[in-house]
Amino acid sequence: MRKENSGKKPIRVLQVLASLDRGGAETIVMNLYRNINREKMQFDFVVNERTNEYAYESEIKALGGRVFRVPRYTLFNHHHYRRTWKELLCQHPEWEIVHGHHTSPAFVYLSVANNLGRVTIAHSHTAGGESSIKTYLKVISRYPLRYIARYLFACSNSAAKWMFGRKSIVTHILHNAIDAEKFRYSQIVRNEVRHKVGLEGKFVIGNVGRLNVPKNHTFLIDIFKKVHEQCPNSILLLIGDGSLRSTIEKKVVQLGLSDYVVFLGSRSDVPELLNAIDVFLFPSLYEGLPLSVIESQAAGLPSVVSEAIPEEAYITDLIEKEYLSSSSTDWAKRVLKYRGGYERLDTSDLIKSRGFDIFQTAAWLQHFYHGLCNNHSNVHMKQIA
Repeated sequence: MRKENSGKKPIRVLQVLASLDRGGAETIVMNLYRNINREKMQFDFVVNERTNEYAYESEIKALGGRVFRVPRYTLFNHHHYRRTWKELLCQHPEWEIVHGHHTSPAFVYLSVANNLGRVTIAHSHTAGGESSIKTYLKVISRYPLRYIARYLFACSNSAAKWMFGRKSIVTHILHNAIDAEKFRYSQIVRNEVRHKVGLEGKFVIGNVGRLNVPKNHTFLIDIFKKVHEQCPNSILLLIGDGSLRSTIEKKVVQLGLSDYVVFLGSRSDVPELLNAIDVFLFPSLYEGLPLSVIESQAAGLPSVVSEAIPEEAYITDLIEKEYLSSSSTDWAKRVLKYRGGYERLDTSDLIKSRGFDIFQTAAWLQHFYHGLCNNHSNVHMKQIA
């Protein structure tokens, strides 16, 4: 989506994320970045400090973006974190817009950005959290965002209500859009991948997501255990990585499923792998609007999901809802309906028509950013002493 350079420097918009690994929010922002006109607009990124390179970092640099690191926020480094952000923003007056996707510490950096005269956006990508003191503190920290940020974005209505409250005026519901063409079902690709990975003659269940609490992988393994008891040629592909990987691997060993559960880790070939899968299984505890469920539908996959998936994600009739209170046996019954095969349909055009086309979404967001910058251009950005 690049055009001839007009000779002017591109507008630079700051995107704030916890990381640049292959998670949901990170992938969504990268999808947008790849499809804006980068001759006219560039994204820079601020992420948490770590020594090794993030998954998307080299691609960002190749596309013309820059990556900056700040300390991970804690209650004990509040003043240092605030001072770091103040120094960073003062060094980069070109960032007229600060778009916050990392919302737990956003009350700090968006406040600093406001005080420096920047345009601020808070973006909700989730609609819940596990029951813990840590989550409770995060909820408290996010509460001020509805008053701090000039604009409020969310990926779904449920994500908007959860983070900003029912009475807050959300500027825009920005769907987690994809390049549907990349996920278009192909029998040729399916055959190639299944042969390469050794899946021929197998009933393949798949899941794409970080191996952490919200994705509910421990229950997913319980479901697969029931599936495998009735369908011995079944295989489970887990695409993604995360803090609970070792815990999940131990459970797989304990249940005697080591030969039937494949941990693929973080992958860049998700579209091809979805072609090879027979059923998508997604028993998440909570979600904003999961990108992987949009992708699975674009690939023509039957998807068995929990009630945590918002209605906006039901783009096709390929989604079946099961409740988290249901037994693993009940979930397995839904999955096993497809072991005899089914007609795989091309649904990519439907995904586009329902507003989940990345090209349209990127164009809208770029137009929105340009409008903000034009309105902001005559306002002098204050420098706090």
